[in-house]
Amino acid sequence: MGTTRRDTTATALPTGDEKTARVRSMFDTIAPRYDLVNRVMTLGMDQGWRRVTVAALALAPGSVIVDLACGTGDLSALARRRGYRTVGADLSWGMLAANHSGAPLVQCDASRLPFTDGSVDGIVCGYALRNFTDLGASLAEAARVTRPGGRIAVLEVSSPEGTLLRAGYRIWFEHVVPAIGGALSDADAYHYLPRSTAYLPPEARLRRQFVDAGFSTVGRRPLQGGLSQLITATRSGRRQAR
Repeated sequence: MGTTRRDTTATALPTGDEKTARVRSMFDTIAPRYDLVNRVMTLGMDQGWRRVTVAALALAPGSVIVDLACGTGDLSALARRRGYRTVGADLSWGMLAANHSGAPLVQCDASRLPFTDGSVDGIVCGYALRNFTDLGASLAEAARVTRPGGRIAVLEVSSPEGTLLRAGYRIWFEHVVPAIGGALSDADAYHYLPRSTAYLPPEARLRRQFVDAGFSTVGRRPLQGGLSQLITATRSGRRQAR
């Protein structure tokens, strides 16, 4: 994550309520073809990355899992196949309407989760950290609702560390992906996607945010040479500061 390119137009990206409204509207728009575009733009590799993410929870069957920013439900469906009792939560009503997981669903902001303290065993989250308006508050909420000893596994974009692979990735992510998105779905949304990586904090600061929220043993694993990354952590026993 520390090598993720910062877009020079980051100051033009929306913040606060404007970001929340834009993200909600964008995902409402792209929901009907979201899965198709994901498969095409990752060459199908995203499914394997999602399986790795769910497996990283390493919780007992029957554990209660929240799929945070669940979208159309790929992570939820994989979690249910592993025997987890899963609830999907998303800001976008359009995404929830397109959800195929069969899990119970709730519409909410990640920074205000409608679950009681320590009521879930784990959380999975796919490609959403950069879309949260208040990342710190969202991680604090994730920690609040997770029991001590519970687990979180987050799948997110990254940038490969190798020079040649990173160069090819930038061409694909910054030029090819917007073209694919424009052809199959919504051009504005998939031009926004590469720029949204500017919201991701550097790796050291992101690790610190997980710890400050109430998690410990924060780990990061590059996937497929760093095309994506998996962040895992365990809910510590202490209460996070408010």
